[in-house]
Amino acid sequence: MIKVLVFGAFDGLHKGHLDFFRQALGSARGKLDEKPYLVVVVGRDSSVKRVKGKTPKYNENERLKMAQGNKLVNEVLLGKEEHDPRYDSYDIIKEINPDVICLGYDQAQFLEKLKSELKKMDLNPKIKILKPYKPEEFHSSIINK
Repeated sequence: MIKVLVFGAFDGLHKGHLDFFRQALGSARGKLDEKPYLVVVVGRDSSVKRVKGKTPKYNENERLKMAQGNKLVNEVLLGKEEHDPRYDSYDIIKEINPDVICLGYDQAQFLEKLKSELKKMDLNPKIKILKPYKPEEFHSSIINK
């Protein structure tokens, strides 16, 4: 089984997110005999506010349930709480130990930091930046106005 990991706010699942999940699963299809296993980490409200500069429309539990209800997804987790003194935003990657990490086109700015943190943890998953799906139409910042 090839474990694929994605992160995001997923503030109201829409066609852009569904395409993101499909692309993430497709990124692992190098070996025909292995089925990809998609793990989705839903960002905590505090993390979303810090990264995006605003509170998400749907709270973390609502966003978690939306992702859990998607048939493409095998496992859904909430990110770590930022105010926890033991918190390291990359710990969850070590716990999951994915074969592939997929970033959305709007997450590309995290690539260099991610590579650096993976090296510190002695992990070597493939990292893929996925393509947008009609970003002028299907982006949470547009839909959730």
